[in-house]
Amino acid sequence: MVFLPGRCEIKETSKLEGEATANNRKAKLIFFYEFEIELDWEGSLKNSENKTVYKGKVTIPNLSEEHDASDVDVDITVNGESNDAYALKDLMRKKAPALIRAKLDAYIRQLREEFTQGMILPTKSETDSTATKEDADVSAAAKAKVAGKQNGLSPTKKESVGVKIPTTAVAMTVEFKCRVSELYMALTDKNMVRAFTRGGANMVCEAENGGRFSLFDGNVTGQFVELIACQQIKMQWRLRQWPAEHYSDVTIELTEKEDHTLLKLNQTGVPQNFLDNTKDGWYRFYWESIKQTFGFGARLL
Repeated sequence: MVFLPGRCEIKETSKLEGEATANNRKAKLIFFYEFEIELDWEGSLKNSENKTVYKGKVTIPNLSEEHDASDVDVDITVNGESNDAYALKDLMRKKAPALIRAKLDAYIRQLREEFTQGMILPTKSETDSTATKEDADVSAAAKAKVAGKQNGLSPTKKESVGVKIPTTAVAMTVEFKCRVSELYMALTDKNMVRAFTRGGANMVCEAENGGRFSLFDGNVTGQFVELIACQQIKMQWRLRQWPAEHYSDVTIELTEKEDHTLLKLNQTGVPQNFLDNTKDGWYRFYWESIKQTFGFGARLL
């Protein structure tokens, strides 16, 4: 079939369903988005006696943080069954996906880098004058401390940078269809932790008293305080977007039942601004990921 060149144009967004949650000042932190998008397009052939304007749809069913923009599906349909309609659909399939993915990638980067700015920064009036000599949200000294501890985390030394933040607590109970030893290993064994966190080469998990951890590209960091095999894990734990050097205290207790293992988590010292974000992170990035990765959500045989 001889391909007749044409012109196609996306006219409007006919459907946009989903949500985005961002609680970070400078992005690259715990960040969620999930959208289903439909676009209306129309086009016509050039140099053809047929001046009919054909219409169709572009469907993007899976725009989420689980996929790179370059990997999202772009489905194209056309209203019509003529050769001209199929020629325009073929033109859209060849040209439109790359352009649409580029726009989606730009949107995601803008969402990360701009939408989240200024959502947690302490104001100058909240910063103790003894902790800062700079006219900034966080003192240069505090920044130096944070930078200096990237490779030597020491959260047990909770030095104040003069920021007063209200805190709250998180408590949750989760059932896993596995033995208690298997769940304990999933939470402490480096290879298993790497698997459910999708950790890269920079992931750290030193499961011993005083050992440190750095997960999700450094978005979650802290230190193991006490480990009792198959029973209890105590940690000092923080998200990167929390105020500098502020750590919460986490206690995880494991109990094996007849057909499942019960996990109880108690966490104190969570900044109130991040309560929902922290709870959602535990469920989505820890518990659900562990169940999906190791099959601990299936019935125990």
